[in-house]
Amino acid sequence: MTLQTEVDKRRTFAIISHPDAGKTTITEQLLLYSGAIRQAGTVKGKKSGKFAKSDWMEIEQKRGISVTSSVMQVDYDGHQINIVDTPGHEDFSEDTYRTLMAVDAAVMVIDTAKGIEPQTKKLFQVCAMRGIPIFTFMNKLDRDGREAIDLVGELEEVLGIDAYPMNWPMGMGKNLLGLYDIHNKRIELNLSEESEDDSIVSVDDDGQALGDHDFKESTIYSQALEEVELLSEAGNDFDAEAIASGQLTPVFFGSALTGFGVQTFLDAFVDFSPAPGPVETRDPERVVDPLEEKLTGFIFKIQANMDPRHRDRIAFVRICSGSFEEGMEVNVERTNKKIRLNNTTRFMADSRENVKAAVAGDIIGLYDTGNFQIGDTIYSGKEAVSFKALPQFTPELFMKVSPKNVMKQKSFHKGMEQLVQEGAIQLYKTWHTEEYILGAVGQLQFEVFQARLLNEYNSEVTMEAMGRKMARWIKEDDLDPKMSSSRNLLCKDRFGQPVFLFENQFALNWFAGKYPDVTLDSLLETEE
Repeated sequence: MTLQTEVDKRRTFAIISHPDAGKTTITEQLLLYSGAIRQAGTVKGKKSGKFAKSDWMEIEQKRGISVTSSVMQVDYDGHQINIVDTPGHEDFSEDTYRTLMAVDAAVMVIDTAKGIEPQTKKLFQVCAMRGIPIFTFMNKLDRDGREAIDLVGELEEVLGIDAYPMNWPMGMGKNLLGLYDIHNKRIELNLSEESEDDSIVSVDDDGQALGDHDFKESTIYSQALEEVELLSEAGNDFDAEAIASGQLTPVFFGSALTGFGVQTFLDAFVDFSPAPGPVETRDPERVVDPLEEKLTGFIFKIQANMDPRHRDRIAFVRICSGSFEEGMEVNVERTNKKIRLNNTTRFMADSRENVKAAVAGDIIGLYDTGNFQIGDTIYSGKEAVSFKALPQFTPELFMKVSPKNVMKQKSFHKGMEQLVQEGAIQLYKTWHTEEYILGAVGQLQFEVFQARLLNEYNSEVTMEAMGRKMARWIKEDDLDPKMSSSRNLLCKDRFGQPVFLFENQFALNWFAGKYPDVTLDSLLETEE
């Protein structure tokens, strides 16, 4: 097979949503319909023991939340699908934002009872900035929710994107008769597993269901027909090009929990979502085409201890061009080092297998002994390539951290170093005493970090809240340690660069007035 044939088969997408909208549950159904698993788990699987495959971390299973992006690769209908399930909780937005740089499309999951929620809006805006296609799945149709017409209207009004309903609900909750499949011109009935009736009903040229069916006497059916007719007259037209450019979102209704409507969604997704496309670099004159022969890619995520037995560290790479072959040699642009890629893996959440070959669009995992950082570019050949920097958040909450057992300093330091490299939390040391300080966007990040130190490194720690601070970096040439005070604590970040933690805006303004020649940066310049 040619490189073009292989690349055209790839579909790489992220699933985004507000917490509890059903994002991880729909991931499970996609895996089920691809044949990758036999039985779908759930996020809240404590009683049944059937946890979501994408929630492989112990704390995720205990708390019923997703706190890290996970990558799964499956075959479906002749396509190689790379699914990235992202954390919905806003405290882990940075992980999600970086992941969105590594995909070609996004599936936005919305709770039909709640509509557009704040985190959904934030993540949508990131997708819109990149112009990537967005497919909307209105979830939890098995429960009573808001009117479908209101949900689509809110989608267009709040997010500022045109919407085209691919199907339309005939009822909700206990009164869910089925889905009127507008795009495929058919009706998909919500039948019990025991039913021997055919769940697919054809429609005539006027849009009426063919044959004798009890549901045709229902007011729910007649109301759905009226709404579908209204959509055809006053709604947006279907436009594949507008979908591909992120200007039109196809909307699907269904239930991830029961799986109703999921396969119809998946069939349409592989038809209308894009294959991998060109990727911009730091050089405005250089765009990497996926069909270039040389291998290029960038690291968008690092994860420690996916296999607790081996204390491994995996760097996730989005391949942007060319072909990967096991044992090939690549350059790391940041360090200018050559590295041979052996023991490369592909994932089904926590399970994995060796990958011998991969192409543009695929996501592979590299075993890492400390050679990589998030945002690194790798490339084969002599021509250096550097992809654009990934987004960063400046921390707002800070905690002092110390080990409870001084006899376990080694495991404490190792855990701190390895978990911080994942990029979800920032590490600082006080300039003079080198006490550990953690910085994060939200409180939950500290709780997850503390739990992982204990579970994965057997290191119990004490955390002392320092409250909100404003982190600002300065150049070493401008530094005078005497600048440090209780209101602007001088620290060094994990790269050894000086950074002040200001108590508040007043303290920052006072410092800027006293040292007008000192430049304060909200992000480390070398990381931008």
